[in-house]
Amino acid sequence: MTTPTPPASGSTDPLRPFRQQPRRWERAQARALRGGHICCGAGCAKGCEPVLIRERTGWGWIDWTVPADGSLPEQPDRIAVFSPVTTRAQRLGLRWLARRPARRIGPEALAVRPAAAAVSVITLIAATLATLRSSVPLSIILPAAALAPLLVEHLPDVLDARASENARILDAGPACRYVHRLAALQAALTDAAAHRDQYQLQRAVQVGHHQLFDTADLLQRRDTRSVSAVLITRERLMLQLVAQTTEIHTPTADDAPSTRRGRPARQSAAPTGPAPRHQPTDEPSPQCPLHR
Repeated sequence: MTTPTPPASGSTDPLRPFRQQPRRWERAQARALRGGHICCGAGCAKGCEPVLIRERTGWGWIDWTVPADGSLPEQPDRIAVFSPVTTRAQRLGLRWLARRPARRIGPEALAVRPAAAAVSVITLIAATLATLRSSVPLSIILPAAALAPLLVEHLPDVLDARASENARILDAGPACRYVHRLAALQAALTDAAAHRDQYQLQRAVQVGHHQLFDTADLLQRRDTRSVSAVLITRERLMLQLVAQTTEIHTPTADDAPSTRRGRPARQSAAPTGPAPRHQPTDEPSPQCPLHR
C-alpha cells in the first residue's frame, strides 16, 4: 500500500534516469540490449532477472530496469541510500559497494564472476610455467593456484556485506516508490546548490540527505502503512526545503544592476558571497528546516 502524498504546490516531477545526461541512458540501454536479456514481463521464462542500469548519485545509487519497448522506466527497481555520517574508510567501502553489479557467466548452478574465470585461467598458466621452469614444489603452487580464484569469487561478497552496514537498500515495492519521491526532492535541492555556493543551500542538501537516509532506514524495518504519519511529515519537510531553496536561488530585483544613467548600481542589503559557516544547532525546527 502506498502512502498518501500531502498536496503541495512545490512538488517536483518524478525522477527519471540520468535526467541531466540523457545520452548516458541511451548508451547504457544500447549496451544492455546487445549484451543482456531484456525482461518482457509474462512472456519471459520463470526466474528471469531483468537487466539493471545503475545510476550513481551523491547520496547513493538507483538501479533502473530496462523496459523491452525502449521507453524510460517510471519506477526504479532498487534504491540505496548511503549514511550521511561516515569516515574516510567507510566512504571508500560505499564507493566499492556502488560499483556496477558483476554479471555471472556459465550455467546457473555453476555461474562464476568473469573476474574469477579470468584469474583461474591466469593462475593455471602461471602454475604450469612455474612447475616447468622453476624448482618450486607442487605443494606450494597448487594451493596458491586454487586459492586465488576462490578469493576473487568470494571476497567481493564479504566486502559488500561490510560496506552495506552504512547503506540502506530498498527493493521494488511501496517503500522503494516512496523513497523515489523523496529522491526527486533531493535532486531539486542538489540542483539549487550546484548553481550557487551558499551555506543555506549546502545545508539544505545535508538536511535532505539525512531525511532520505532516516526514511530508508525506517522503511527497512517497518511498512509504509504503520509509519504513514511519519512519512508524510518527512515529505512535508522536504517540500519546505525545496521551497526555501527555490526562494534563495531565484534572483531578486535588488540583484539586478541599475539602468539609470549616471547613477551607480545600488548595493544589495544582503551579502552576495557565501554566508559565514557557523555551527548549526541540532535542535529541529519545523518553521525553518534549513537550521536543523
